[in-house]
Amino acid sequence: MDRSRVIYLVSKSFLPNSYGVYEETETRKKVFCNVSSVTQTEWFEGGRNGLNPEYRMTMFKGDYSGESVLEYNGIKYTIYRTYETRNDLIELYVEKRKGNE
Repeated sequence: MDRSRVIYLVSKSFLPNSYGVYEETETRKKVFCNVSSVTQTEWFEGGRNGLNPEYRMTMFKGDYSGESVLEYNGIKYTIYRTYETRNDLIELYVEKRKGNE
């Protein structure tokens, strides 16, 4: 079942602080997308490859800039695979991973 939702694409960069030491900084970009469950095949193949697929996010391709993490309902997910469709859309396949908290 598709649901139109708001997600945040998270990009990380390293910027120097007042002492010149580089610190990691996160930037969040709000985008709209359709959220759906992954297919049974995606879930099964992902499990065989050590992944735990949870959602498929479909959005306008121009909103995505290669981020590897997104936030949905306050939970951070890792983007492990993308798929570009013919009509200017991109699908992001995500899973929860340790270290994204």
